[in-house]
Amino acid sequence: MLKGRLAKKGYDWWWHSFTAQHAETGERKSFYIEYFLCNPALAQKEPVLVWNDPEGRKAGNRPSYCMINVGFWGKEKGQLHRFFPWSQVSVPMNAPLQLKAQDCTCSEDHITGSVTVSPSQASAHPEWMSDAGTMEWDLKVQKQVAYHVGYGASKFFRTINAFEMFWHAEGMNTAFGGWLRLNGQTYLVKPDTCYGYADKNWGGDFTSPWVWLSSNDLVSNLTGKRLKNSVFEVGGGRPKVFGISLNRKLLGQFYYEGKDYEFNFSKFWTGSRTFFTCRETDTQVLWNVVQTTRKAKMEVEIACNKDEMLKINYESPDGYKRHTRLWNCGNGFGTVRLYGRKGKEWVLLDDVHAESVGCEYGEYGEYGESEK
Repeated sequence: MLKGRLAKKGYDWWWHSFTAQHAETGERKSFYIEYFLCNPALAQKEPVLVWNDPEGRKAGNRPSYCMINVGFWGKEKGQLHRFFPWSQVSVPMNAPLQLKAQDCTCSEDHITGSVTVSPSQASAHPEWMSDAGTMEWDLKVQKQVAYHVGYGASKFFRTINAFEMFWHAEGMNTAFGGWLRLNGQTYLVKPDTCYGYADKNWGGDFTSPWVWLSSNDLVSNLTGKRLKNSVFEVGGGRPKVFGISLNRKLLGQFYYEGKDYEFNFSKFWTGSRTFFTCRETDTQVLWNVVQTTRKAKMEVEIACNKDEMLKINYESPDGYKRHTRLWNCGNGFGTVRLYGRKGKEWVLLDDVHAESVGCEYGEYGEYGESEK
């Protein structure tokens, strides 16, 4: 997507998150792998980062690189970053996804790579925004359920770069299979138990607030049965269209046992409305979302423990690092309630317990409640 003005002030990334099992102990742990591209038209011989270089920004410098951003959540947590100059990156512009940077590759059905950052490198290069550690992986990818966000990501709006941040979740439910090694420990990733997710974001800057929730690790509280063909997702914040900020808005969908319940403000004829709060306590981040259309309602209550979460690091395409408290994890938990309308009344269709919830929340500046 890095064409036109986005070639000099834009990012494009492919995100993958999932749960794996330790090869010997069977212990479960959640991971993410992201391929992040920034400002190809400004390529230099070496990767360029400027978020901690105010003089460089004053001189007009902007970042330019391919970043392999990987991480892991839980009691042991961290994020590792590897940077490539554009001269070492291959990504065909008008063909199916086939990104390659040395041993790091990303296609729609297969991802490979490695990142190693020594303690001395992490200390000597704060601009890398990285912890120390080693991670390598080889995973097959099968994207099973997609969330198409509507006209906002249509060809016309993509072509004119109408939105500041675009989102497309081709793999709202994704089956990963293969292996991963973290600091010498091998983990197995199995399609039936990975509870995987994959999406794509691109644009000229990030959103604030930044909200994301998704899980397909779902069990009905009414029947006790696992929902094997269900996944929910909520995402968004404050969209900008042609540089103008809209009210705080979220997109949502509950794909419930093969049937779509969509909550999309761009499809105004459905009467979609969203109310949400995101807040911190001393020990947790909490999300409360209520989304309605004329036919359905979804209530989402998710929590995640801060001691298992990362404050994930990104540099904007203009070289600033505005999100300094972007909480991110794959270990959220909580409840999703789905209702259908019968006359003027809401009828509960299911009350669902969610685990392995991918979750994110951050705002520029001071935090408070975020509500539309």
